[in-house]
Amino acid sequence: MQGHDMMQEQIEHRASANESYCYPRRILLAVTGLSPQIVTETLYALWRSNPGTLPTEVHLITTATGADHARLNLLSPAIGWLERLRREYDLPPIRFAPSHIHVIPGRDGERLDDIRTPDENVCAADFITDLVRRLTAQEDSALHVSIAGGRKSMGYFVGYALSLFGRPQDRLSHVLVSAPFESHPEFYYPTLTEHPIHVGPEGKKIAYDCRTAKVDLAWIPFVRLRSAHHRPLVEGNARFSDCVSAVQEALAEHELILDLQGKRICAGGQIIRLPPTELAFLSWFARRAQAGLPPLPGITFKDPEGRGADYRAQFIAELERIDPLLDEDSRTLRAAGLRDGMLPDYFNTKNSTLNRMLRDKVGALAARPYLVLQEPDGSGYALALPPEAIRYAPLPTAKPQRSR
Repeated sequence: MQGHDMMQEQIEHRASANESYCYPRRILLAVTGLSPQIVTETLYALWRSNPGTLPTEVHLITTATGADHARLNLLSPAIGWLERLRREYDLPPIRFAPSHIHVIPGRDGERLDDIRTPDENVCAADFITDLVRRLTAQEDSALHVSIAGGRKSMGYFVGYALSLFGRPQDRLSHVLVSAPFESHPEFYYPTLTEHPIHVGPEGKKIAYDCRTAKVDLAWIPFVRLRSAHHRPLVEGNARFSDCVSAVQEALAEHELILDLQGKRICAGGQIIRLPPTELAFLSWFARRAQAGLPPLPGITFKDPEGRGADYRAQFIAELERIDPLLDEDSRTLRAAGLRDGMLPDYFNTKNSTLNRMLRDKVGALAARPYLVLQEPDGSGYALALPPEAIRYAPLPTAKPQRSR
């Protein structure tokens, strides 16, 4: 079983690597403290395993002290370990500039020197989460996140952020370096020519040749939860706590509350205003689910069973509960797809419009229990919620504030 799991992981990684190769913008994002060498180590490991997956640009997340350390060791003309690696192994150009070193700000906007206090951890979580959101927002990019450097909390936040916003082409890794080169401040990658470093206490240091070092990447599978978010979190500023709350709501027990008079529902913890016809469509299926009725068969244009007239009557009954003044001369009831009976186009349009509204408001994953979907066996359409998860009640006019 273990061998099967390892083989499956390798297959998934190769598929992900091939996907990443197809993207013109390939980004390596790493968190670092005082160990900027994880950048050159990761680049070397990628070149060694599959040169086609090398990034086109590099970004770092770090502290004020870490930023200076990374800039001086990776970019300065005097040391420039990144350029050394590129020349020594004839790597393609990789965009990396001081502007690609992102320093975590505190509440006051000043650069943090370290991440020690609970408040500094909150600032780090929010900053990292929003940067990952922005780097995964462009369709032509693939993101490779390394959790090898920085404080453990930084690695956790960037890994979790990738889980929150990662797409199929995005990957997560940790770089593995053999002893005694691991974490050595003078080791940046296995050189092609002799390059000694010294290890041990003062007076007893032993020289080791960097050519003998082994550097590999450990690929880390992760759960992609991007679809759990509703659109504002994917498109706007993303606070870590808000994203976690969105996922928790998506995975929590589900309840649908319908307020027909207020033309609102509560689904996935969100109070949503719906147009009368979409609300009536949802209420029609909610009542069927409450009553334990079987899936509703679809309508065909020939309609030999005469379902169109029956469906129209059930649908209008819900519309009249929403608008008691509705009559046969109303514009809604004179619509082409509803005039003499419900036609397939009308049914399908209302269904797809309702489902799209719910997905947009609460996210694809969180919305799924509240969607009117066709049964896998094609027997009909139904709302999958159990009867006890559906109720009719007045709802407040404003969305309740989440606790912080």
